[in-house]
Amino acid sequence: MDFTTLGRTGLKVSVAGLGCGGHSRLGKTKGASAEQSGDVVRAALDLGINFIDTAPAYGTEEIVGAALKGRRDGAVLSTKTQIVTSGSDVLGTDFKDPSQLVADLEKSLTALQTDYIDVYHLHGVMPEQHAWCAEHLLPVLKGMQSQGKIRYLGITERFIYDPTHEMLGVALEDDHWDVIMTGFNLINPSARNVVFPVTQSKNVGTLLMFAVRRALSQPEALRSLISDLISDGLVGADDIDPENPLDFLMDENDADSVVEAAYRFCRHEPGVDIVLTGTGSVAHLKENVRSILKPAIAEKSQKILARLFGHINNVSGN
Repeated sequence: MDFTTLGRTGLKVSVAGLGCGGHSRLGKTKGASAEQSGDVVRAALDLGINFIDTAPAYGTEEIVGAALKGRRDGAVLSTKTQIVTSGSDVLGTDFKDPSQLVADLEKSLTALQTDYIDVYHLHGVMPEQHAWCAEHLLPVLKGMQSQGKIRYLGITERFIYDPTHEMLGVALEDDHWDVIMTGFNLINPSARNVVFPVTQSKNVGTLLMFAVRRALSQPEALRSLISDLISDGLVGADDIDPENPLDFLMDENDADSVVEAAYRFCRHEPGVDIVLTGTGSVAHLKENVRSILKPAIAEKSQKILARLFGHINNVSGN
């Protein structure tokens, strides 16, 4: 495993992080038992992954807590709290009472069987929600941080609804957050221009999600997305093979799959600290880690991707 420093936190972290949400949620969405899901967490630790990201919304905190029993000291643990009341529109303004954050954190500490969280995030904040969060929730977070229950403060964007990273633009300007989580992939690399230059200059730890979602792991989903981009005039029909739009990445980079090339693209992007990968399969996890640890894709491929998708900022690849 390769390691890096997570921005100004100073934490030594694996460049591959285990994401316990996404479509898989450690296999829970496909019927995996708690023990089977825990096997994925334990396998991640055995592979050298020390950064584990979860959240109450994923329903995987208890699984992570059980899997980390006896190994907590070697892990960097990341979890989150929702900013709106339970059952309300996550994009809306029915904000939870700030005091509820205290109870939320205590529930997470219990579920994770720990007495501190390394990185505690506000989960999926939209642009119009950030000001309220900074005014009302940040003081509570800092209070819990002063008690030693949180080491570092983080914030995550809602990439599907905010693919231009508008919220993070504001959050990084305010400079309250030690760590951010952003969406980035070879089809929407816009964080390269609007997020990473700022995180690098301010030494903010940067977690990357959406490296590989449906569009980069399912050929039909990829073809559909490319068709939409062509229809919208965002990609030239003569510039890409609509049936096999990314096969050139395998040909030119000795890559076994588009998924492998996609992970390599993200892993070696300047400004990226951790690439999150999620799965319910130990074998799949090993494949993803192997991909993340391989060299960067060729400069020729980088230039083709920049020409095809460098301007895209309206899709997530989900």
